Amino acid sequence: MELDPNTSAKITRYRPRDAPPVWDEVAPVVRSVVAATVSAVPYDVERLLHVTGALALWAAGTGLGREPDVWLRNEVIDAFVLSRAGAVEGSTIRTYRTWLLRVRDALAFSERGEAAPARLHARPNPHQPYTKAELAAFRHWAQHLARQQRTDGLALLGLGAGCGLTPKEVAASRGTHLRRLGPGGPLLHTGARRVVPLVARAAWGPLLGELADAAGGNYLFRPRRTASYAKNLIGSWSLLHRPPGHLPGLSAGRLRATWIVELMAARIDHDLIAKAAGLASAASLARYQHHVPPLDDTTAIRLLHGSGP
Repeated sequence: MELDPNTSAKITRYRPRDAPPVWDEVAPVVRSVVAATVSAVPYDVERLLHVTGALALWAAGTGLGREPDVWLRNEVIDAFVLSRAGAVEGSTIRTYRTWLLRVRDALAFSERGEAAPARLHARPNPHQPYTKAELAAFRHWAQHLARQQRTDGLALLGLGAGCGLTPKEVAASRGTHLRRLGPGGPLLHTGARRVVPLVARAAWGPLLGELADAAGGNYLFRPRRTASYAKNLIGSWSLLHRPPGHLPGLSAGRLRATWIVELMAARIDHDLIAKAAGLASAASLARYQHHVPPLDDTTAIRLLHGSGP
């Protein structure tokens, strides 16, 4: 990875305050580790040098060795951050640990010639799902738009609330990506990469099937565009076509959140929902849980009781 001159100079010049004599021995390794990972982690280079250098010095001082494959092990990182307890705040200790684990992962992937792994934690503030009443009102409103605006509005609603697609996936969807499993069977979306079949919700299947037949090999949403995707592709359409009255604006993110919460409320297995949504793990769904209505006693008893032997 080629670094910009400013970053490269900071790495080359770095030396801890009151550096012990052993620094001169571990400095080349610390600089190499930071140079190999700084572009793959979202941290400032000076802070990365500070925490990586501190770990290397601590490992050398405790006799654990001076090679990164030794001091970037999980147990060594944990022992190092625990040794800082009392000297720094608890939040800082957790931050150090997070940084060092990211450096460890980025270094491992770099040495194999691969990209650094994606962050797997969920966004803390997911989109607010629409209510059933809002979704029904959106559909009624879109049905009465003129010509292409009607098709665009219904495609956005169906792909978002019916298939849970991301904005990029909505934009990339073509009529040929939707196919039905036999007469009257469920509608599959084959254009989004998932580890499980992506099936349109029953309430949206017939509509999406009609739109797919009409679109053929063309895009379902805004087929006359020249660019395959732009950040404002959906947002600009929503700004130009605002629903009347009290309804909020139409958002692909909120439509996807509505789809996720609907599946969770149906008590579908969370691992299956995560895979259908293209999320890293079922843990990503925890941020939506407070939108899921609680079970009534009758349903809770039925689910907990299960079927007989």
